[in-house]
Amino acid sequence: MQDVIFISLPTNDVEKATRFYTDLGWKFNPQMSDERGVCFSVTDTVYLMIMDREFMATFTTKKIVDPSETLQTQVAISADTREEVDAFIEKVMAAGGAESGEAQDYDFMYTRDFEDPAGNHFAIQWMAPEAIALGPEEYMAQQAGKA
Repeated sequence: MQDVIFISLPTNDVEKATRFYTDLGWKFNPQMSDERGVCFSVTDTVYLMIMDREFMATFTTKKIVDPSETLQTQVAISADTREEVDAFIEKVMAAGGAESGEAQDYDFMYTRDFEDPAGNHFAIQWMAPEAIALGPEEYMAQQAGKA
């Protein structure tokens, strides 16, 4: 099995979505895009497909949610530092997105949520590499022992 992930999310405005994700600096993939949906490379192995709701409905028999009204999923993106989290949120706001809620700081993890113009929900987060390796509880216990 290949380690390639395609995340598909609905929108009511493909052009607006294209501008938003381009402004975030994600790489537009014209070979996988048309007026019904656009593809962006988030990393070398993670792709974001933003599709017109009607086009997305051709891939399933289930109802396609309106992301401005219903949360179907949250996509979390990792950052290398807390400062990168904050800088990315600034980029989101400048591109026409909206921060969703307050920043959450758990010492081992720092996260901020945002929505794209259609209302699709994301998080950008930094996590201490040691907390990933040990697990949050063990990491926090070790940190408490150092105090």
